[in-house]
Amino acid sequence: MDSIWTRDIHRPSFKALKGNAITDVLIVGGGITGILCGYMLKKAGIDCMILEADRICGGVTQNTTAKITIQHGLFCNKQIKCYGEETARQYLKAQQRAFDIYAELCKDIPCDYEAKDSYVYSLNDPDKLSREVKALNSLGIAAELTDTPHLPFATAGAVRIAGQAQFHPLKFLYSIAEQLPVYENTKVTQFLPDKVITEHGTVEYNKLIIATHFPIINKHGGYFFKLYQHRSYVLALKGAQDVKGIYVDESETGLSFRNYADLLLLGGGGHRTGKQGGCWQELEAFARKYYKNAEIVGRWATQDCISLDTIPYIGQYSKAIPNVYTATGFNKWGMTNAMVSADILCDLVRGKSNPYAGVFSAYRSLFHTQLAINILESSKGLLTPTSPRCPHLGCALKYNPAEHSWDCPCHGSRFSENGKLIDNPATDDKRL
Repeated sequence: MDSIWTRDIHRPSFKALKGNAITDVLIVGGGITGILCGYMLKKAGIDCMILEADRICGGVTQNTTAKITIQHGLFCNKQIKCYGEETARQYLKAQQRAFDIYAELCKDIPCDYEAKDSYVYSLNDPDKLSREVKALNSLGIAAELTDTPHLPFATAGAVRIAGQAQFHPLKFLYSIAEQLPVYENTKVTQFLPDKVITEHGTVEYNKLIIATHFPIINKHGGYFFKLYQHRSYVLALKGAQDVKGIYVDESETGLSFRNYADLLLLGGGGHRTGKQGGCWQELEAFARKYYKNAEIVGRWATQDCISLDTIPYIGQYSKAIPNVYTATGFNKWGMTNAMVSADILCDLVRGKSNPYAGVFSAYRSLFHTQLAINILESSKGLLTPTSPRCPHLGCALKYNPAEHSWDCPCHGSRFSENGKLIDNPATDDKRL
């Protein structure tokens, strides 16, 4: 169930930390966000260190579909309506800056970077598409309505933004990581003021960045209320069509499409972690109907943190620990949001202002419908009298037959059938 990105690629190896160390900025987590933060800090001349509990890019990062685009679903009209035009404008500017950084870096890194037009399609709501085009155009984005002749089913059309991109994420990140002070197989076991304890020594720091996908310091920030996790599934199909772009459905339950080499990557089947969903069976049924002669040559799943208002939390972790920072809640758009995170956090840990920091601040309003849903799900998980239970906050785990794992419907931790930790926010294995 490994993604196609892990095939036929040289994976760099880094030693584990042995003994004590001191660094200006410590980054905990060696996925895309941690690697990009390390890159930005090193470029700025800042002493930093990255600690990864396992292998770099071995979690969610290696399971992305790797679309680099400022078009995050039908988001713009909603942001203007809910949060105002200036918030939407700053959000878009931050994404465009991230996109431009990728485009520049990928000129010198062989990572199969390709320019592709981006499409967000709707099955039955052309008015929603028209409103989104109008909103994007009002902020200077050259979006347009179009049809979808390269999809194998009828739609009501799509919003198209030209000149977006896709790439091979691990080729890109491994190339960058080889230049950074990375320590693999170095699990942080305790967080203390101004230092962390690892299995083989302590690391003292001035500033700390938690880049662990879901923040793992439970005492501060309330992220277990502000986030939930969502699983989605991918099939790699050989002998399917070239869709000539990158596509996502505006519906949360829809499908996504992109090509890589001679493969079509079909995504969908998603559900809240710990709940039931279509999983690979939904994608397999779609492939049998529309790509009868295609061969399934790969399958994998990924997990995304979803914020209350679909804008990531990037910045100071909590007012109670002002020298600690985090980035999370990328809402299925991890490529540009990871770069946005690195750009913002590199400034903040150096005491510099960043024009986009306010939009992504973790201190913004909690009063959203999703908060009530998250609290309800957590309450149900805590009150369910069955076992096994998650070591994170004690919720009842649910068995996931599609992936043969135990999943937490409260906060998204996942464990193998024998109790080995797969996904955080839990930090320890579970005895089942």
